[in-house]
Amino acid sequence: MFQRKKDIIYVVLAGIFITNALVAELIGGKLIHVGNTVMSLGILPWPIVFITTDLINEYFGEKGVKKLSFITAGLIAYTFFLLLIGLQIPAVKGDGLITDEQFTAVFGQSMWIIVGSITAFLVSQLIDVTIFHFVKNRTGKKMIWLRSTGSTVISQLFDSFIVLGIAFWLPGKIDTKMFIASALTGYTVKLLIAVGLTPLIYLGHYLIEKYLAKDGK
Repeated sequence: MFQRKKDIIYVVLAGIFITNALVAELIGGKLIHVGNTVMSLGILPWPIVFITTDLINEYFGEKGVKKLSFITAGLIAYTFFLLLIGLQIPAVKGDGLITDEQFTAVFGQSMWIIVGSITAFLVSQLIDVTIFHFVKNRTGKKMIWLRSTGSTVISQLFDSFIVLGIAFWLPGKIDTKMFIASALTGYTVKLLIAVGLTPLIYLGHYLIEKYLAKDGK
């Protein structure tokens, strides 16, 4: 372990991937206004997940991404499990201390949100890796932007509708009109950020190639 530079790269990318995925799930219950529509705050860390997914795809292949996606989904479930236990333990009362009500308001996400988040995550990741390698097999090492953006465009369309559909629409927290508008808004925002961060994909490739080339892979 860690005898090859690629091992270190995988651990670093996996750490960034898992951290941003977990943060996205923890803050996803907060809805914010974007113009006249609503979207989940959990969208903000996802562009970083896109970038690390594409870099892992490039250097570790389809199996590397799928294994990490299932591990991350398990860690997300584990995180919610620990929070569920924490919600059952009474807080110490006192001035300036966090109350049970405050803790529940922040971390007491419904089972619908948990199921929606994990389902959307796994479905979008599996779609992303499939499309990524479909395009890569036909373009080779060229057109990095095409396989990176193309996989994101399709996978995040599913992600946006699945998570809001399960977490907010099915339980009746939002109506159909708001569901469609919010999903499209979230999808558009994620897509614009992902496209805007495309140069970071090339920067990541450059840094990794430079690091691997120092004294051999």
